[in-house]
Amino acid sequence: MSMKIRTFIETVEGMYFAVVSYVHPKDRIIAFLRYVPYEYVDIPVDKSNIREINGKKYVKMADSDLAYKFLREKFSEYLFYDEVNDILIHAVPNDRIKNILKPEDRLKEILENSRNALEEKCRKLAIILEDYGVNLNKAGVTGSLLLKLNNPNSDIDFVVYGEEFNKARMALKEAIEDGKIEALTLEFWKKAYEKRIKDNSLTFEEFIFHEKRKYNRGVIDGTMFDLLFVRDRVDEKYGEKRYKGLGYISIEGKVLDDKLIFDSPAVYKIECYNDKEIKELCSFTHTYAGQCFKGEEFIARGKLEEVITKKGNYKRVVVGTKREAYNEYIKVKRCLQ
Repeated sequence: MSMKIRTFIETVEGMYFAVVSYVHPKDRIIAFLRYVPYEYVDIPVDKSNIREINGKKYVKMADSDLAYKFLREKFSEYLFYDEVNDILIHAVPNDRIKNILKPEDRLKEILENSRNALEEKCRKLAIILEDYGVNLNKAGVTGSLLLKLNNPNSDIDFVVYGEEFNKARMALKEAIEDGKIEALTLEFWKKAYEKRIKDNSLTFEEFIFHEKRKYNRGVIDGTMFDLLFVRDRVDEKYGEKRYKGLGYISIEGKVLDDKLIFDSPAVYKIECYNDKEIKELCSFTHTYAGQCFKGEEFIARGKLEEVITKKGNYKRVVVGTKREAYNEYIKVKRCLQ
């Protein structure tokens, strides 16, 4: 079954999984658990992670370790040892899919009829981007707003497909300069930093240096939003590439190609100064998407993998083996000088 990232799957039990890969085994979809019906959870839950729709409560699985623990104890059929990627992952068997929720369908619904304050802000954001030349037929919305599980503290995760994404980034830059959209204040940057960085891999100053250059984040009427890239076409098939873990490594190098640096995973084609066989640097966490651009030198730490293909093997370094990316990072060298 073909399915793009940022799409959500509702299972027959009412759980919601976010699709995190473009390629999938024939019998299941690679997707990470995000929301669970409240009645399934028997541990203390932070109130900020409880959501409600139509009188039914859900718990947001904000912590990766907790999500794995929950599935291991309650729904082990959603854990899948992926031999292609050499890792235990979340995946939804095809026969457990109840509903597929697409970002583009939800945005059309919001544009036609916004029903609450957050939906109205999303609609306003979309119209501003359209005014600056973004084709809304190539856009959508994901996260809690897609599921209608947003609360007053929710952000807007605005999806843009294919080449339209860079148009959206430039549109956002112009809209901020024209005062149509707000740039993040120090308070919002601190909120973003606390959400994204769970250790000291990036200082607050390093975080801001990298983020301000990306033009994929802003504020609309007091609510923060992200622009999220999704490829509109993928030719690769599941199993064409296989990955073998080789431990952890720190490297330095230069970015040679930045066409997919905002994707998930973000992919940087690189020249590695430590090992010429390392051809790629990729990130599975949004924090390190768009972190450095073509021609820039970087330092990074992550999991070293061998990539096995029919055309030959090479190595890559993966940042964000867990969503929180503990002791894993990508940094532009010049910000450290």
